[in-house]
Amino acid sequence: MRTFVNVLAVVLSGAIVAVVVDVPRMLGLSVYFEQYLAGLMAIAMPLLFLHVPAGKGDEGGYRVRKGAVPWYDLIAALLSCAGALYVMVRFPEYSELVSRRPWDGLLVAALMLLLILEGLRRTTGMSLVYTTVFFFVLAMMGGSLPGEFAARSIPIERLTYYVLWDSTASLGLALKIVATIVVVYTIFGHVLFKSGGSTFFTDISMALMGRYRGGPAKIAILGSSLFGTISGNVVSNVLTVGVVTIPLMKRVGFKPHIAAAIESCASTGGQIMPPVMGVAAFIMAEFLQVPYYEVALAALIPAVLYYAALFIQVDLEAARSDIKALDPKEIPKLSQVLKDGWYFVIPFIVLVYALFWLNYEPENAGLVATATALGLGIVIPFRGKRISWRDFYEMLRDSGLSVLDLFMLGAAAGIMIGALNYSGVGFSLSLVLITVAAGSLIALLVLCALTNIILGLGLPTVGVYIVLATLVAPTMIKMGITPMAAHMFIMYYGCLSMITPPVAIASFVAANLAGANQNRTGWASMTFGWTIYVVPFMFVFSDTLLMKGEPVSIFLDFVTALVGVWFVSAAMMGYSVSKLGIAQRLLYGAAGLCLVIPLNAFDAARWFNVAGACLALVVFLQERHSRRISRSGQPA
Repeated sequence: MRTFVNVLAVVLSGAIVAVVVDVPRMLGLSVYFEQYLAGLMAIAMPLLFLHVPAGKGDEGGYRVRKGAVPWYDLIAALLSCAGALYVMVRFPEYSELVSRRPWDGLLVAALMLLLILEGLRRTTGMSLVYTTVFFFVLAMMGGSLPGEFAARSIPIERLTYYVLWDSTASLGLALKIVATIVVVYTIFGHVLFKSGGSTFFTDISMALMGRYRGGPAKIAILGSSLFGTISGNVVSNVLTVGVVTIPLMKRVGFKPHIAAAIESCASTGGQIMPPVMGVAAFIMAEFLQVPYYEVALAALIPAVLYYAALFIQVDLEAARSDIKALDPKEIPKLSQVLKDGWYFVIPFIVLVYALFWLNYEPENAGLVATATALGLGIVIPFRGKRISWRDFYEMLRDSGLSVLDLFMLGAAAGIMIGALNYSGVGFSLSLVLITVAAGSLIALLVLCALTNIILGLGLPTVGVYIVLATLVAPTMIKMGITPMAAHMFIMYYGCLSMITPPVAIASFVAANLAGANQNRTGWASMTFGWTIYVVPFMFVFSDTLLMKGEPVSIFLDFVTALVGVWFVSAAMMGYSVSKLGIAQRLLYGAAGLCLVIPLNAFDAARWFNVAGACLALVVFLQERHSRRISRSGQPA
């Protein structure tokens, strides 16, 4: 059975690559794309029931079956395969019969809906199951909602049929993204890791940052940002990079909860770091109907500000705690690291070139980069080892197994979107949000931010993004926010669930690795990741931070924001060139926040910038003067 599961995973990865390359059309097959998706679900769902047991998974992931497959999972695997194949064959006919609802189509829809929810429970937990069921029931009761919330009530049999057979529901946009783009980039990541890319990223991070104070923490930041550009998975980042960096950080003097917080924040940034980012970024491009490279370009400055703030805070923490650099004997030579793995940069160059200059679709650009990495790994040995046929098999197997949860999440997201659109509840909720916000953009943004955080307590980032992109984004756009800024705001606040207590998955996983208190780690993560709470409000009021506008304005806003980030980071750490008192921290924070505000955010923004610059200069000079006096032995 284990061999069968492994082969099925390889078949899933291979089938997805074949769909992306458009092999069926080359063979003369012309079918609906939903039929391709149903065919892929016919592989993914039985694979899930054979591979993932029914018991509760570990924190930050799901369990993998180690024993025999029980009879009920065999039945679930057979039923899910048969149901998905039935949808694949009958979709062209039955997708047009939502009003008639043939009995066999309704039966298959009810069966597949239950199996999708069970697969969702096994891979992501009950929170997303409850959310999916909530929106399904909400569509059934739409007509009974009070006042302006009222929409249409959809009978259960009609809604059940619709969420499976309609192209805007479970076989819609979210599943399409997962079944094409995400798997391609997952394979890309596994190719790099099998060929030695993860070792190269860690070594080059150590060679570049190991000689500076707090070096291991800076290694974690650089390594996690590089790792995140190809995985976009926060927990995977923490587990892969954190096992190396967290013990190093603890050994040189970082407190366990601080080390865990730094790693969790660095890994969270992988979701917002171009060129690859996370799954939500690809879905955003489809929602906005823009090329993916526009999303990646818009995310560049906020991502740089995020990692800059994290890097500055780590440096100040190291200075405050007198944490030294690594032992030079532990630091690899940069020249040797580059000599061993210089070619790992080439796939990223190819990827960026294909996305930004050739205007390839993300999945095609990912395939080209994957083929480049695979070819280099076969031809050029990394420290004496080339990619073998066995490695290639394991790449496809691991890729197929690692996206099972995303298949379930994509199908569930489609169910939620379909239910909201079919009943009109989504439109009603948008109108109510405008009413609740009383026409105030600030109130709407705060409301949206709070909703993001609350939903994020139980949902992964992509789940939060899809729900709020459907419910809240249209409202924000109606209030005058540009579509890119509205969706980027939602995505950034969706990432907060990973580091915001009480359910901060990335922080808790890192805390387990560090042997630290989970709550202390969560609060420390919020401190280190403060930019992700503040910067979205800035780019909503000014597109310059999203690379929109005159180059001079973009440059000025970026520079002032970078300086502002330094001052706020100093306030957060309580340290600049020396320790800061409470009053000094407040002044540093005020100066930094004034500088972060873009020049054209509102009419008086430039005066806030001027005030911030003057205040920053005064407090910084005063701090240096006080430090000089204290060093000379005179009373301050």
